[in-house]
Amino acid sequence: MADTDTMTDVKWVYSFGGGNSDGDASLKNLLGGKGANLAEMASLGLPVPPGFTLTTDVCTAYYDLGEKYPDGLAGQVDEALAALEAKSGKTFGDPANPLLVSVRSGARASMPGMMDTVLNLGLSEVTVQGLAAKAGDRFAYDSYRRFIQMYSNVVMGLGHDTFEYILDDYKEKHDYQLDTEMTADDWKEIVVQYKRAVERELGKPFPDDPREQLWGAISAVFGSWMNDRAILYRKLNDIPAEWGTAVNVQSMVFGNMGETSATGVAFTRDPSTGENTFYGEFLTNAQGEDVVAGIRTPAPISRARADELGSDEAPLEEVMPAVFQELVSVADKLESHYSDMQDIEFTVEDGKLYMLQTRTGKRTAAAALKIAVDMAKEGVISQEDAILRLEPSQLDQLLHPTISPDAKRDVIVTGLPASPGAAVGQVVFDSDEAAHLAEAGRAVILVRVETSPEDIHGMHAAKAIVTARGGMTSHAAVVARGMGRPCVCGAGSLQIDYEAGTFTVAGRTIKKGEIITVDGAEGQVLFGEVEMEQPDLSGDFGQLMAWADKARRLNVRTNAETPADVRVAKEFGAEGIGLCRTEHMFFDADRIPVVRSMILAGTTEGRIAALDKLLPMQRSDFVEIFRIMGDLPCTIRLLDPPLHEFMPHSDAEMEEVAAAAGVDVKKLKAQADALHESNPMLGHRGCRLGITYPEIYEMQARAIFEAAVTVSKETGSKPTPEVMIPLVATQKELDILKTVVDGAAQAVFAEAGMELDYLVGTMIELPRAALRAGEIANTAEFFSFGTNDLTQTTLGISRDDAGRFLGAYEDQGIYEKDPFVTIDQDGVGELVKLAAERGRVTRSGIKLGICGEHGGDPASVIFCDRIGLDYVSCSPYRVPIARLAAAHAALTKG
Repeated sequence: MADTDTMTDVKWVYSFGGGNSDGDASLKNLLGGKGANLAEMASLGLPVPPGFTLTTDVCTAYYDLGEKYPDGLAGQVDEALAALEAKSGKTFGDPANPLLVSVRSGARASMPGMMDTVLNLGLSEVTVQGLAAKAGDRFAYDSYRRFIQMYSNVVMGLGHDTFEYILDDYKEKHDYQLDTEMTADDWKEIVVQYKRAVERELGKPFPDDPREQLWGAISAVFGSWMNDRAILYRKLNDIPAEWGTAVNVQSMVFGNMGETSATGVAFTRDPSTGENTFYGEFLTNAQGEDVVAGIRTPAPISRARADELGSDEAPLEEVMPAVFQELVSVADKLESHYSDMQDIEFTVEDGKLYMLQTRTGKRTAAAALKIAVDMAKEGVISQEDAILRLEPSQLDQLLHPTISPDAKRDVIVTGLPASPGAAVGQVVFDSDEAAHLAEAGRAVILVRVETSPEDIHGMHAAKAIVTARGGMTSHAAVVARGMGRPCVCGAGSLQIDYEAGTFTVAGRTIKKGEIITVDGAEGQVLFGEVEMEQPDLSGDFGQLMAWADKARRLNVRTNAETPADVRVAKEFGAEGIGLCRTEHMFFDADRIPVVRSMILAGTTEGRIAALDKLLPMQRSDFVEIFRIMGDLPCTIRLLDPPLHEFMPHSDAEMEEVAAAAGVDVKKLKAQADALHESNPMLGHRGCRLGITYPEIYEMQARAIFEAAVTVSKETGSKPTPEVMIPLVATQKELDILKTVVDGAAQAVFAEAGMELDYLVGTMIELPRAALRAGEIANTAEFFSFGTNDLTQTTLGISRDDAGRFLGAYEDQGIYEKDPFVTIDQDGVGELVKLAAERGRVTRSGIKLGICGEHGGDPASVIFCDRIGLDYVSCSPYRVPIARLAAAHAALTKG
């Protein structure tokens, strides 16, 4: 290893276990989640194998120094290793009494399976004999072959397949079905063949020096922080690269020393449902990677869970009752200590329990919701803490449909219900293909024998995941739950033929591309597309959202214009409409001919005649909306898109429209060509239409006010229309068009013999409008920030074309996030902040909101709260997300 820095006085290494620990849980950012919690568990007096942690600062220095280590690290590792030898009573590299260690990653944010691990490190041709003298030849050489395979893959880059082919071929020749049938001599021969393969494939021998092995493993774990799957996982979960990972070196304990040894993973509550039941799986005579990797399907820990799953395997509660009771006690202690559901890893070595890890457990949104509400009701956490326990983006999972109870089920196979929810898609067997098809807009179900961290991109792309192997704590299950993907694991009767692109169950073959439905809650894979139903959002959901509503300052509205969307949004808690796009109403089949006749009219009189036909249609739309929303405010944007969007495009459509309108098709084409614009996004649209054709805006305003009056007389409610003029750049534009709107309002009120409150404002979507907001506020009674177009006009990026290059910009750190998903706070956000400030100087009570899709993005909602906007508005299904994000913003402010 190389020393290049001079920071010799920095503490790079922290020891834990064996009676004392240098750190604790408060040092999570420095020691990583795993290292901090190992130190904390040891301080609590729990049975933790001793070890030491290389801090996340080492990782940062390692990359800053060009993948070299800082001065002083080597000496501190030597000191920590000597202390570990003293605690364990074993010596690293000693031929008679060898210390063996595991080397694992441990970032501050849990990243299950994304980085590398090496077990049994320290075994060599010499030390394996010392281990054999203590624990027997079979155990020693089985451990040695596991180490060779893992180290060669993680550190030396040799694929697992190389070793699997050797082992499968050997077992076939000797008529072995299971690894447990193999003898010590068999494993000795496998070790020889594995080492031969390493030298043949890599051109160098497998390292036999334990210290060389140790530094190789440490470097591999730090190196894995920047591997493709870790980078993708960080991107998907908003984990900054600069956080780095720690490396934990820990004395090995062995779950594969016979039938009195075991390894397992447990959760203090059910991570799928949130039920307060001890939940987990274990394998006897196995190492931890066997459980997580899904190579063998493990048994449930408790009798209750075994009965629930219909498992024939004896649970840990019966196989090792004393260990089970101790494990339950430890689990209770950890959940109480951390005040949250814990995911724990344990090993039993010859009847003695050891704790290898505890961390806040990954869980589905449904489980997160139930655990948060239950813990608040139990008095473990406060209501405010419960709100913060659920990430706003997780609510997406709760809004997913489930399979209708009355649906016909053609069950292909049943496995373990690893992650709830339901999804429909076409079968794919390859992660790269899943990602490719998903990019093309296809819904896919990823079907694998088992998943590994290399499948992360395919899992993210898929609507659901199915595996033939693995249990409820396998890689597939844990990652699927974290992503909110339905998942069925351990469908053992599934026979997958990757080459043929098929899977077969009981003589029934399903081909790649065929449609299946996955029911993650029941653990079933169904043939075809099955009927779904919308989720029930009462109970715990209603309780948490009530707490969130009490905590938040920011109001939440919706972007909606159809009665169905408006109704859904109101059920989801929308407090008004922030954007009703009137142009969407013009595309109905019975209206588009009238709209086109208006466009084709050559005179003002002709346009007014067409608009008179549209008026009752528009009025009926607004009547429906006002009926649903009652007294809640409704911001209605007058016509925004350029007129050419309403014209026919194909020759066949042209001929059909010309015939219906009674005009020559050539004349129609000429008029359509005349409407064509080189850059319509910046062309004859928005308020520019109102300036040139004021009769359009006059008709729409009249329709709005007539509808409001009608509903008020009918129901007694007081609809509050907020009429929004789009794409304003100057005060003068707004002055002219406000006069049109006010004129329509006064005319309608005079005819109806009653008046209603209303506002006239504008959408701020041009940089000039933001800069001149102080002037515009002399006329505007509200600003609604249209951040979709404001982002385009500020950054000079077309949203429709940005996909070609924005990925590269994110990868290279030019933009931290896609600016059309999360608001660019330094540029677009600064304009919003400036416009809000200048608008309020002119008109102190001006209403300020945001109506771009950013209104449903949690990070953008928090920004809007911070700069003091009054509301955000988003699509109906994102209303609950915005409500919770607004509560987070209020509770974390300052």
